[in-house]
Amino acid sequence: MGTVSPLRTKEAFTYPGVVDAPRHSCALGGAYMAALATFGTLPILHSGAGCGMAQNFGQNFSGALNDAGTREKASTLCSYLVEGHAVFGSEDKLRALIKSSIEVMRGDLFAVISGCVPALVGDDVAAVVNEFRSQIPIIHVNTAGFLGNSYKGYEQFFDAVIDQLLTSKPVQRKRVNLFGIVPFQHVFWKGNLQVIKELLEGVGLSVNMIFSENNGLQALQSIPEAELNLVFSPWSGVGVAKKLEERFGTPYVVISAVPVGPRDTSSFLRFLARRLKLRRRRVEQFIAAQEQRAYSFAEYMASIATMALPHACVGIVADTGTAISLTRYGSNELGWFPEIVIITDNPPEEYREDIVRNLTEGLESAVKPEVHFEIDAQNIRLLLREHTLQLILASSLEKYVAVDELNAMQISVAFPVYDRLIVDRTYAGYRGGLALMEDVAYKYGGPL
Repeated sequence: MGTVSPLRTKEAFTYPGVVDAPRHSCALGGAYMAALATFGTLPILHSGAGCGMAQNFGQNFSGALNDAGTREKASTLCSYLVEGHAVFGSEDKLRALIKSSIEVMRGDLFAVISGCVPALVGDDVAAVVNEFRSQIPIIHVNTAGFLGNSYKGYEQFFDAVIDQLLTSKPVQRKRVNLFGIVPFQHVFWKGNLQVIKELLEGVGLSVNMIFSENNGLQALQSIPEAELNLVFSPWSGVGVAKKLEERFGTPYVVISAVPVGPRDTSSFLRFLARRLKLRRRRVEQFIAAQEQRAYSFAEYMASIATMALPHACVGIVADTGTAISLTRYGSNELGWFPEIVIITDNPPEEYREDIVRNLTEGLESAVKPEVHFEIDAQNIRLLLREHTLQLILASSLEKYVAVDELNAMQISVAFPVYDRLIVDRTYAGYRGGLALMEDVAYKYGGPL
């Protein structure tokens, strides 16, 4: 057997085609996390046991030290495929597992999530799942790891829901669905969703949040009732929205990122007010009250913010949505100079030009960021070292690069995060801007 020769550089040995510390999991991981985030859903992994355990510890622990709810860790049902199943197939074992699961486990929705082995062998998993549709609500998500990453798995979960679960329903005026925020991959996902829901309800909308709500199955079944689908990402979730438009005629809008701070949040709410013909007076009254609070509370941090980072040179290493929202807020409201932005969620090529435009246009900073798309930790390290930075908003992987090599402050804001616990913490909305200011000021001023 031949060996792969490394390409020697001044800094490191690099192996072609090998990624050092990637920022996402496989498709199975994305679908599994989406199922866990939908309360009442019982995942059944049709895969090797290692797949489930790796996703639990990898996705959850690296997603800001979280557990995944009531179905996490070893309690997740799994067919535990071994070598023999790769030769002789595993349909009978899956059939027996579903049958016994129905008898002993409670779930509003059963989600069979199949991995690499069934796909390679050619098992007809869909046919086995169909045998149980008359008994329980059940879907099959085909997420062989080689089909894509965890962002793809998130979309595949919704593809299965749309194709196998949803039926047409009367549209409810002023009702919206939220898409594009991927559980655990977006480490502030719970707080982001909750804040967006509260903002939209504040201006008179009815919001179907789906993830982290107590009635997960009902939320999924209610998807066709929406007047509009909101996608909070330039690319992740867009495919889901397009499919819903084709199937149910539901229009959608793409919001480049979850809004952070008063300026972008108010702009977002005014856009929706125009799009959905909301009562202008109510919207403006809500915005005025929220802005007044946000700006008055910011005064409590004015002194330390001015002393700490009045015009900081900043580097951001994050998924697309997080990078866009923090770049805009830092540039337009905090006076930061965004020197470099590195996008780590590997968006498809057709979306990248639009992403760069969102990161470089509409900024009041005299500095426009240098934008890179990179998932390899070593390459990211080398890119950061080309700049003199005071603050780096990134993943935990960049913590020691920032502190030890660049003498910069670092805050973990993007997957993987394993040096802080994030439950419903968020930088979204009016209060979210204050939360980010708190975290930055604390890095500078405390503890003494």
